[in-house]
Order: sequence, then structure tokens, then C-alpha cells
Amino acid sequence: MRTSVLTLAALAACAATSGCVTAALGTAASVGVYAAQDRTIGQGIDDANASNQVKMRLLAADRAAFQEVDVEVANGNLLLSGVTPTEEHRQAAETIARSMPLIQNVYNEIFVGPHSSVMRNAQDEFITAQIRTRLTASRAVRAINVNIETFQGNVYLMGTARSEEELRRAAEIASVVGGVQRVVSFMQVNAPPVPYYAQNSATGAAPIERPAERDLAGSNY
Repeated sequence: MRTSVLTLAALAACAATSGCVTAALGTAASVGVYAAQDRTIGQGIDDANASNQVKMRLLAADRAAFQEVDVEVANGNLLLSGVTPTEEHRQAAETIARSMPLIQNVYNEIFVGPHSSVMRNAQDEFITAQIRTRLTASRAVRAINVNIETFQGNVYLMGTARSEEELRRAAEIASVVGGVQRVVSFMQVNAPPVPYYAQNSATGAAPIERPAERDLAGSNY
């Protein structure tokens, strides 16, 4: 079983990306969202294409085993969540994800076990909706920058925060929603870009540099 699963993963990782055009067209409707986020439109499209490509390759390798694996990409960081039937499938999913260009980090949060029930999936969707509503209502969090994935009560936050305080507040808001078992934040602190008109003073001073991003992967709340 192990050999066959890993072989399928290798084949899927090396497969021709014939779905690239379709994936690119599918992201066109999201350009408005990307423009409002603290990332460039190009970054948003690259993230969406990477997510689509990994999902397609997973399903091509073993549709039954990977149908409940979710793929989320934010700022070049890729999250795998959901469930696979065996540890070999879990590892194969990570192999496929790591084969994608432009991906900086892969966070493998896949569980090994049986498929979730319809009721459990509905509960997870409700948790995600509640968190989204609360983040949107909060003045302390720019909710459009936060991606939320929920599986069996485990909540994963992806995206960016403008400060350490905003990152902490987003996790706190998620943690108090009913039914949440655990919150794991893979968000990164990234200060908003300085407007072009503010980068240079009238005296020709050097432009203000953005602070470097800090990787906060794996922060548990």
C-alpha cells in the first residue's frame, strides 16, 4: 500500500498542469477581493492557482482518499486540512503539495481516520460562519485578510495581520465560538504597504521600507 500510494503521489506531482487555464479563469471573479486585501492581485491569483492545482492533483492521484482534504494557500504558505484514510495518504498529500512552485511552507494538519459525517461537516461550516461574522464585526481585525478552515472543531487561521495585537485578537475571537476545540494560527504579521505618495519626502529622502514578515506558523490558542 505504501509504495503504491507514494507512486501515485509522485505521478500526480509530475503531472502536466493542463488545468492551469481553467484555474486561472476561475480566479478572475476573486480579483476584487484580492485588491481589497493586504496582498497584491498577483499574489492572490498565484495563491488561488496553487490551491486549485494541488486539489486537482490530489483528486487525480486518489479521489476517494483525498476528497475530504482541503487546500488553502495564503501568501505562498499552504495548509492541508481534513482527513485521509491512512498515514501513507497523509504523507502523499504533503508530497504533492511540496511539488508546487512558489510555495514557501506546507503545514500538514490532515487527520487520519474515517470520513466525517454530514452533520459534522455542517457543524464545521457553522463554526466557520460564526467566526467570519465575529471577525467582520470586530474593529480590531481586518477580516478580509483572514482565511478560516474548520475540521472537526479544529480551526485554522491563514492570511495576514497588521500587528501582533491583531493576530492575537483574531485567534481569541475564534477561540470563544461554541464548538471550537482548538485554534491554530498560521497567520503572519505584515505591516500594510506605505502609500506611494508617502514614500518620498519633498527633499528626496529614501523611501520608507516595510518591516520584514515574521513567520508565526504553528501558534496554538
